[in-house]
Order: sequence, then structure tokens, then C-alpha cells
Amino acid sequence: MRVSVLQENMAKGLSIVGRAVATRSTLPVLSNILIETDNSQLKLSAMNMEIGINCWIGAMIEEEGQTTVPARLLSDFINSLPTDRIDMELQVRTQTLHLHCTRFEANIKGIDASEFPIIPTHRRDTGMPTAEVPPAKLRRMIEQVAFAAATDESRPTLTGVYTRFDGDRLTLVATDGFRLAVRSTLLEEPAPMSVGVIIPARALTELSRIIGAVELGEEDGIDVNVTEARNQVMFHMPGVDLVSQLIEANFPDYNKIVPNSYNTRAVVNTAEFLKAMKVTYLFARDSANIVRLNITPGDPGKIVLTATSAELGDNEAVIEAVIEGDAMEAAFNAKFMIDVLSVIDTPDVIFEAVSATRPGVFRPVGTGEDEYTHVIMPMSPK
Repeated sequence: MRVSVLQENMAKGLSIVGRAVATRSTLPVLSNILIETDNSQLKLSAMNMEIGINCWIGAMIEEEGQTTVPARLLSDFINSLPTDRIDMELQVRTQTLHLHCTRFEANIKGIDASEFPIIPTHRRDTGMPTAEVPPAKLRRMIEQVAFAAATDESRPTLTGVYTRFDGDRLTLVATDGFRLAVRSTLLEEPAPMSVGVIIPARALTELSRIIGAVELGEEDGIDVNVTEARNQVMFHMPGVDLVSQLIEANFPDYNKIVPNSYNTRAVVNTAEFLKAMKVTYLFARDSANIVRLNITPGDPGKIVLTATSAELGDNEAVIEAVIEGDAMEAAFNAKFMIDVLSVIDTPDVIFEAVSATRPGVFRPVGTGEDEYTHVIMPMSPK
């Protein structure tokens, strides 16, 4: 293999695939990045047995070839180089990659590419139906849902995001048992088949990061493929593939969790509610994150947020709201409230509840074809 590539292109490609490198693996090759020539481009690949990422960058190919080299050393070295041309040449017999850039040279010892697991790519005809989603919309949906997934590996089903394509509607759902996020949207083109799968939240978070890092045109979409065996999903965008294993389990029936009625309903300015919650959280974080909401109808209605720390003190924040129904006092996790208010991008937000012992529901005001519902279980005030 003999190739030349610009330092900035190589650095960007390594940053895209780098997060998929295995940090703790019994297979040494998974700590490496696969470098190979592919259709007059240079392909970089990394995988950690949960996700795999392929990235194609422009390069001058003088001689075809492939190898794998330690990811951390390669990335650190490339990022330290000046923005100039890098010439790379592989000594096949010793699997040593020689790199030269202006006054810098290095020899990095690698592992034969034949030991690297095969990562599917969009360039192989899978024969699977493809659904297309606008990148910006998909990224926003992930941001509004993925944080609600569980991080406790003892409940693997809840560490994933239930993703359902049904006609022209895409729905993402995540829950950790204490909160539930449901986000749906209309697609420009109906999906070719109805399918529901559980994708690891970490994989979708990584996809969101890549969408933000890749330069996409207005016409570019993200193609989504689920394998026929329903054990993998592939996201393809120009120059990048992300492949993720699926969680094979039955997701809870989330429709039973979302309340379909309320006795108290408040419409609040989102930014004011978020600011008041952040201030209250300063005192709540030393007392199990408990914040009390006292909702009082009136003209105007108001919501009083209070938190008490036995060691530090207490606070009270008051915000105006349009309230209908009964007065109510309930306790919630302040951190959970901040999480959801931070991802609602409408000026006003609706908060609904049946009683102090039933879940509270957040909904943006006026979202049109996009629907977002977030449910938070109440806490027992101490």
C-alpha cells in the first residue's frame, strides 16, 4: 500500500471512527484502526463489537493495500502533524506503516488486516429496504430521547432506544424505569416496511455526534437499513457508515405508561421554567434531587419550586403559568426535569398531572407534525 492524504482529512476521518475503537477487548486488533484503499479513496474503520464505523476520505492511491495500526498512537501522531500532505507506505512483510509529512517521519507497527472483523458497508448490495431520514431531524430526535435510556447494564433492554418505522411515521422511545421519552415525526417518504427494533442508546448518541461532524448538503439524507435477521442496523450518510448490533428483546408497552388524562395542566415559558429548575437544583442535589412543585391556579397562576438541603439551606423560585384544573403539590427529580426542559425547543411547554402520586407529563406547545411526550415518575418527598 502506498497512498498520500492531506493531514486535515486524515485527522477528521480518525476523529469520526475513533469513538468505535475498543478500549477493553481480548482481541488486540480491535484496539487498531483498519486502513485500506477502496475505489480510489482511503477507508478508515473501527469497531468495538457493539458498533462499527466506516469512513471514506479523499486520497491519492499509488498502490492498493490494507493494514491495521494502533488507534491511539496513530491519532495522536496525525493530530500532531502540520497541515500538509502525509505519504504512507506499508511494508507488508513486517506490517509496518511508514508515515512521512514534511520534517516528520514515523514507523508504526500494525496487525494484518485479515484479523480485523468485517464491518458491513453500504457499497455491498444488501437487498434490504431502506428508509431515509433528514439528518438534522434525526439528530434532534436522538437528542430528545436517548438521554432517558438506562445506563445500568443489568437491564439491557432499557439501555436501548425502541425505533419504529411504520408507514410515513418514525418513532423513538427510551425509558430507564423512572422517566419515558417518546418522539415521533412524519417522513417525507414512507418506509418500505414496518419494523420495530431496539438500538443501543450509545450507538444513536454516536450517530448524532457524527451527523454534527460531517458536512452534509441540503439534499443529503440518512439511509437506515435493518438486516433481514433483525440483529444489525446500518446508518449511511455521504462518506460514513455506522453499523450497530441490535438488542434482541421485547420493549415495554410504553403506551400504557403515558397518562391519557389530567386534573392539573400548566402552560409555562420553557426558558423561565428551566432557569428556575436549575437554581432550585443547587439545593436539591444534596437531598436526592428532590424539588417540590406547588401549582396554584389563578390570574395569573403560578408554580412555586422549592428545595431543601439539611446542611446547606433552602430556596424558593416562583414562575407565572396559565393553569387549568386543580391545585397540586408534587415532588420530582430536579435533574430529570432539567434534562427534558433542556431539549424542548418551543417557547412554551405544557406540564400535566393527574395527582401527586401519578406521573407528570411534559409536551411542547405547537409542534405540528412532530410529537414529543416526556413522562417523569414522582418522588416521595422526605
